[in-house]
Amino acid sequence: MALITTGNGFIRDLEKYGSLGVYVPLEGGFEGRYRRRLRAAGYANLHITARGLGDVAAYLTGVHGVRPPHLGKKSSGSGAAVGYVYYVPPLVTYNLDKLPPKSKGLVLWMIEGHILSDQEVEFLATMPTWEPRVKVVVERGGDRAFRWRPLKDTYSASYQAV
Repeated sequence: MALITTGNGFIRDLEKYGSLGVYVPLEGGFEGRYRRRLRAAGYANLHITARGLGDVAAYLTGVHGVRPPHLGKKSSGSGAAVGYVYYVPPLVTYNLDKLPPKSKGLVLWMIEGHILSDQEVEFLATMPTWEPRVKVVVERGGDRAFRWRPLKDTYSASYQAV
């Protein structure tokens, strides 16, 4: 990889495919450079981890309930004593509403994407088709150099979309 990269090929492919699966060196640092290039190109960044997401579609695009650990404080009443449910706004939809007027769109950069199931990766790969202002980058694994592929090409070999 070149010592100084402009990121033009990465941005061009992200705009062409809408979603990319990236393989990053494990020592880190490279993804920050590409996120900075995206920000300079006019995109807003949303950096999240895939761990603990639960239902990816509900978490990103719909109002969903979360139940934090009760830490000894249980709800009272006739229901189960497991704590209260708090409702959280959808992450992507909320950030799309808050985009600056001259922004090109929102880039959802997801780390630790190797733990996602193929159905979840398929949802992320198709998200830019029904919401064109959203671009998706999922870190699918490690490599010796920063490289990327269309996200739809990173499914498991055993997965067949129906």
